[in-house]
Amino acid sequence: MPRRRPPNRPPYVKSVHSARPHKNPHRCLRQGNAVSVVETQPPLPADVSALRTGIWSTTATQDQDGVLNIGGVPVTEIAERYGTPAYVFDEADFRMRCTTYREAFHDFDIYYASKAFLTRTSARIAKETGLSLDVCTEGELAYAKAVDFPPERVLMHGNNKSEAELAAALEYGVGRIVVDSREELDRLEALLPSFPNSRPGVLLRVTVGVRADTHAHIATAHEDQKFGFSLVSGEAEEAVRRVVDNGLLELRGLHSHIGSQILTTQGFEAAAKRLVGLRAKLAEDGIDLPELDLGGGFGIAYTSEDQPTPAAEMADILRTAVAKECAQLGVSVPRLAIEPGRAIAGPSGATLYRVGTVKHREGIRTFVAVDGGMSDNVRTALYAATYTVQLAGRISDAAPTLVRVVGKHCDAGDVVVRDDHLPADVRAGDLIAVPGTGAYCRSLAHNYNQIPRPPVIAVLEGRAREIVRRETVADLMGLDVG
Repeated sequence: MPRRRPPNRPPYVKSVHSARPHKNPHRCLRQGNAVSVVETQPPLPADVSALRTGIWSTTATQDQDGVLNIGGVPVTEIAERYGTPAYVFDEADFRMRCTTYREAFHDFDIYYASKAFLTRTSARIAKETGLSLDVCTEGELAYAKAVDFPPERVLMHGNNKSEAELAAALEYGVGRIVVDSREELDRLEALLPSFPNSRPGVLLRVTVGVRADTHAHIATAHEDQKFGFSLVSGEAEEAVRRVVDNGLLELRGLHSHIGSQILTTQGFEAAAKRLVGLRAKLAEDGIDLPELDLGGGFGIAYTSEDQPTPAAEMADILRTAVAKECAQLGVSVPRLAIEPGRAIAGPSGATLYRVGTVKHREGIRTFVAVDGGMSDNVRTALYAATYTVQLAGRISDAAPTLVRVVGKHCDAGDVVVRDDHLPADVRAGDLIAVPGTGAYCRSLAHNYNQIPRPPVIAVLEGRAREIVRRETVADLMGLDVG
């Protein structure tokens, strides 16, 4: 095969008025009060038709005709039977990742963060593999109930839980409630007379003052955001003492979450050090906090350039950091917990689309429009997320061309894959697939332009089944009572 040359296309400049432009994958130039972002091309793949390593679920393969297979099922079969767009959920891969975390963090409590991806199937697999479950709303709790998830292994999150949600958690008997504010303490304590035999276990969420190296919308532990009790101001310590003095709740420990899609460990280590410091200060007054939840946010590889920390390495780093800090401060080592969601669900999912329109913009790029878009994956628009794309239904020996995969919505920000390469002969009717969409795509899906949400198709050992059906226009109209 002749050597393929990258298209001769210079980077282009667009003006963005922003105090803090997102640093990747762009290079920034300042022009007066505006920031100009020079968007650079992603690395050219060695073979644009081949599956790139490290970003697909473990069962993903490509046959001799170039057809993508996931879970032993050709995506052409999925498209024909269930239509597009469709979320493809690799059951075996999801189960494997649950087991990997269970083994790596064998001495931790592991709460699968259901906000990343939640169906009856995913909740059931989490239960069967020994994980616990993190839920944030009454709706997410309903899935735990639907699969008889052991209540003592359920943790209830949320920065503004309603009285109804707290009552539902108490009624189900969840093992832990993560309390986020003074008002929430008021609401929870006020409910207790209605549950006379309940003394719920609680963790207090602490804002530790760590700014994670991630997008501003998913950095959650610095002072200027909505979550938790501030450590710096003394609010966290005050909350601990209030709970202890009132004696109505069983204070189990402290909680921290620094953000999402974090590929390094320094932020987690810094947060752990600050939390242990607070534990040590409180221990001087005889207040024992036996548990420490370090949250989630462990990143995945969306592109071949991403290098996430492996689960076993992450576990060793966190347990060592906490043990070292406890030894230095002379306090006991707490029971640790984590809350992985994306790291388990993300690589287990891919989204299948059909191309409808291809527009070549000379000197810029090729725009490939698909039958979905920001309604099934808003992360690119919301977080400047980076994805890759694969021609999935046929083989091609055409040279690579720079593309932007866009959706069908009436919005210029309707982008699925901002910059990647596809064969230059990509055309209407082609199937393409985007890997790494198992987390926060179905969960964040919406009905902009009144487009029904795609189905979730589970694949396992050569069989496909619909575990969440495709929405219909009738479903949307049924909610409008006129």
